Amino acid sequence: MLLAQVLLNGLLLGGLYALMALGLALVWGVLNIVNLSHGAFIMLGAYATYFLFTQAHLDPFLALPFAALALFVLGYAVQRGILNLVIRGPMFNTLLITFGLEVVITFLAQLFFSADFRTINPVYAGTNFDLGGLTVPQVQLMAFAIAIGLTLGLWAFLLHSRPGRSIRAVSQNLLAAQLYGIEPRRIYAVTFGLGTALAGVAGGLYGTVSQINPYIGTALTAKSFVIAIIGGLDNPLGVIVGGLFLGVAESLTALYIGPTYTDVASFGILVLVLIVKPTGLLGRTA
Repeated sequence: MLLAQVLLNGLLLGGLYALMALGLALVWGVLNIVNLSHGAFIMLGAYATYFLFTQAHLDPFLALPFAALALFVLGYAVQRGILNLVIRGPMFNTLLITFGLEVVITFLAQLFFSADFRTINPVYAGTNFDLGGLTVPQVQLMAFAIAIGLTLGLWAFLLHSRPGRSIRAVSQNLLAAQLYGIEPRRIYAVTFGLGTALAGVAGGLYGTVSQINPYIGTALTAKSFVIAIIGGLDNPLGVIVGGLFLGVAESLTALYIGPTYTDVASFGILVLVLIVKPTGLLGRTA
């Protein structure tokens, strides 16, 4: 029964991990930018949801669309105003710029929000369900459902909508996309905005299941990076698989080895995947 509970907890955590990594994978796959500021945007989404909950008394799950909209606008502006200047440059330049963004955002968050730990605790935070003897926390289940739903929604958006097909076209063949009249700069900005919006939602969900402070971003960027590589950059469903896989692996590691070794397990899995299947679990071979 203990093992089943640990596996369930790992799956619930993995759904949130998948959503955290989805924005990073989208931006990386389309813009070829490894966004080192991704975790900082997740952190901002968590704070946006926190203040909507504490100051506007809005349920944290109802606050998620507002956090997503705010982060989309911010991400769109950052791409058009900063990243677009080096979109054709070497990847090292984008790494430096996104790392600088992460430092600036973290510093400003610490300045305005302080370094205190905060939590988003709605009245139903302690509510649990019993499922065949297993304990299912309501908040984590809701976070899991939203994370998986958004990931599947993005997959459908990329496959069946005109903007989604434009994003895929720019990702797969830039020259052909331009010949069909697609404006890459607009698509790049929209894609980065979508990535930061997903990060905002992930941050709001993260704040309901864990403590937040301005310094959580670096660890979350690293976690998202691992999941994006494990799942594959060209398939949102691969990100779901990667997130669930990592969530279960970390839960089992915490149970049988110790919670201090979860990060070791994460990066160990990353190395193994890079050796065995460099394109990711569901990624296509070039």
